[in-house]
Amino acid sequence: MAESHKILLVDDEEDILDLLEYNLVKEGFDVYTAQNGKEAVKKAKKIIPSIILMDVMMPEMDGMEACEEIRKIEELNDTVIAFLTARGEDYSQIAGFEVGADDYITKPIKPKVLVSKIRGLLRRVTKEEVAEDLTVDGITINRERYLVIQDGNEIILPKKEFELLALLMSKPEKVYTREKIFSKVWGHDIIVGDRTIDVHIRKLREKIGDNFIKTVKGVGYKFSIKSSLS
Repeated sequence: MAESHKILLVDDEEDILDLLEYNLVKEGFDVYTAQNGKEAVKKAKKIIPSIILMDVMMPEMDGMEACEEIRKIEELNDTVIAFLTARGEDYSQIAGFEVGADDYITKPIKPKVLVSKIRGLLRRVTKEEVAEDLTVDGITINRERYLVIQDGNEIILPKKEFELLALLMSKPEKVYTREKIFSKVWGHDIIVGDRTIDVHIRKLREKIGDNFIKTVKGVGYKFSIKSSLS
């Protein structure tokens, strides 16, 4: 139910905060607010929200920096972060995904559309995960702790990178199309830019090595165990 979900709104413009808070509270959500990135990080640690809607351009600490800091906090691994900003350019979206954002919402946005968007994000948050470890070629996916272990070393990944790696590893050598990846990792309710997957794949390769995730040109990606032996 909506009442059980905490939403943290972060924006330096009070009128926007008031408008969003009014409409979300009316829908039964438990809403908290912050007016800059530093305050957002502090409040997020305290309340552990399900979703953070955050502006990018803010004083003291901007949204990008705040997102990066939040992604370092283990207790907030399951928190969905969506940037709510007037900057809809492609390069801004890529920068957002680089620091661990899950979605990107361009304002102004009609309250009913925003509520629908949030419900879509929440469906991702509340989705049941199978709490079984998956090990392939020296890499273990621990779904219960949201942790990746490679050759004994623990790697903490942002939520979407973790889900993407888990998907590819679930069936080694199977080629997943971009459309299938979007559907499985981001869901039908979330609209993201064309380069989103590319950004996440690149970040994964930086963290686990270049040999595991292979690009199948014109189709998609696969997790290849043969490549690590070559």
